Amino acid sequence: MLKSKIKGLKILKEVTAAIILKDNKVLIAQRALGENLAGKWEFPGGKIEPGETRQECLKREIREELDVDIEVSDFFGESIYAYHSGTIKLMAFWCKWISGEFTLKVHSKLAWVNCNELDLYDFSPADIPLVEKLKAVIT
Repeated sequence: MLKSKIKGLKILKEVTAAIILKDNKVLIAQRALGENLAGKWEFPGGKIEPGETRQECLKREIREELDVDIEVSDFFGESIYAYHSGTIKLMAFWCKWISGEFTLKVHSKLAWVNCNELDLYDFSPADIPLVEKLKAVIT
């Protein structure tokens, strides 16, 4: 677990998220029952392991969770959110789906949605600022 300080706020976990676009739609995933935040939608990703870069983390997490390979591109944005279980710093990157067939492992559903449809989904609190930024960037 990586720890850092940002503006006096102790960050317990650094987490990455993939903003994967295809045909002007973005990939979102619904967390499965039994998982933290079950039923909430998110941009897929996960916790950074010791010694791992953010980009390496995203590639590994997307391979583990969805069984596909991605190319990680530019930094998109970040969100800091204090859950009851601890504070996370969620860092999102633009990504491109390279290969593989999507398989659900820790999610119950996947959806490719237009940015104007994002408000129809119940996102985890840490993802909401990224949703708002994405809607502002892509029209």
